Amino acid sequence: MAPRPQSLDLIRRLIAFDTTSRNSNLELIDFLRNYLDGFGIKSELIHDVTGKKANLYATIGPDDRAGYALSGHTDVVPIDGQDWSSDPWTVKEDGDKLYGRGTSDMKGFLGVVLNAVPELAKRKLTTPVHLLFSYDEEVGCLGVRRALEVLKDRPIKPKGCVIGEPTLMKVAIAHKGKKSLRCHVHGLECHSSLAPKGVNAVEYAAEVIGYLKRMGRRFAAEGPYDHDYDVPHTTVHTGVVKGGTALNIVPKDCSFDFEFRYLPVQKPDDLVAEVKRFAEEELAREMKAINGETGFSWEPISAFPGLDTAEDAEITVIAKALTKANDTIKIAFGTEGGLIQQIDIPTVICGPGSIEQAHKPNEWVMIEQIAQCEAFLERFVARVSA
Repeated sequence: MAPRPQSLDLIRRLIAFDTTSRNSNLELIDFLRNYLDGFGIKSELIHDVTGKKANLYATIGPDDRAGYALSGHTDVVPIDGQDWSSDPWTVKEDGDKLYGRGTSDMKGFLGVVLNAVPELAKRKLTTPVHLLFSYDEEVGCLGVRRALEVLKDRPIKPKGCVIGEPTLMKVAIAHKGKKSLRCHVHGLECHSSLAPKGVNAVEYAAEVIGYLKRMGRRFAAEGPYDHDYDVPHTTVHTGVVKGGTALNIVPKDCSFDFEFRYLPVQKPDDLVAEVKRFAEEELAREMKAINGETGFSWEPISAFPGLDTAEDAEITVIAKALTKANDTIKIAFGTEGGLIQQIDIPTVICGPGSIEQAHKPNEWVMIEQIAQCEAFLERFVARVSA
């Protein structure tokens, strides 16, 4: 099964835009808007506060009724420090794979959606198709939040959504939520020979990190579990630690970043409250006995809710029919799906490629996956035209 040359050309054009999250995505958005304009489809841009990034929202077909949204993000992760064997911004076709930043996550899907636009535009659709292309998904699903603020109170909004993140074209109905924080530990400096008179911020940070590790072990050993996930329990991870200036100085400051990837049945605020309770009740008292100015402060980094769509939801049934599959999956990585679900738009995830290839050097997607996505959208077009 081979994809159409038009899809491959559009994927190449999208990947040529360096839309790493730290950059503006407006050149790509202008390309999308002009492309849609060519088929008589008007787009709405929803910008960030700087005006340097934008979401694009468009409706194809009748605007007096709710339809189905196809959603995807336009940003990609950085290539910094990665050893690529080819130009990340130029698609390389080699054997049965396409290489390039975003081929799998997730410009492959966007290219196939754009390839379906001419057919959608010429059909007399009975059900509208909404396109929602967002920015800054890779840094906390930031862009789509502004779009959803605009859409949530409209009299007509999508009645279902498919997000094209890489699932090997399987229908995912659930994913974990994420909540990440930065903990600042405020200690008291002194010469290391007088260590008991100081408050060692690095050591107290280590105690909290150790507690987080014990939480993770507890979830692994005791649950709760959902064995439909490849990692069936909530996970806890500390990824960045910064502190200290010299070995002979008791460190005054230390900070560390940690996250929870939690099952939808768990409440992230309860998880955060547990670790804060340990720090404030078990450790801060001891610290303040030496100096009252010491202690902890907490800074949110990012968060998104989990997704949990019913097996019998209309969008699930439709997506299963379009993939010709009878089963569904649950995924560990996050998407904007939980946010979309919060404004009462049932959502599933189904797209070409594998998350195992995302974010890596020499990112790739199987060409056959692009063809499978085309077949999915051809059935989708037929359905909304019926």
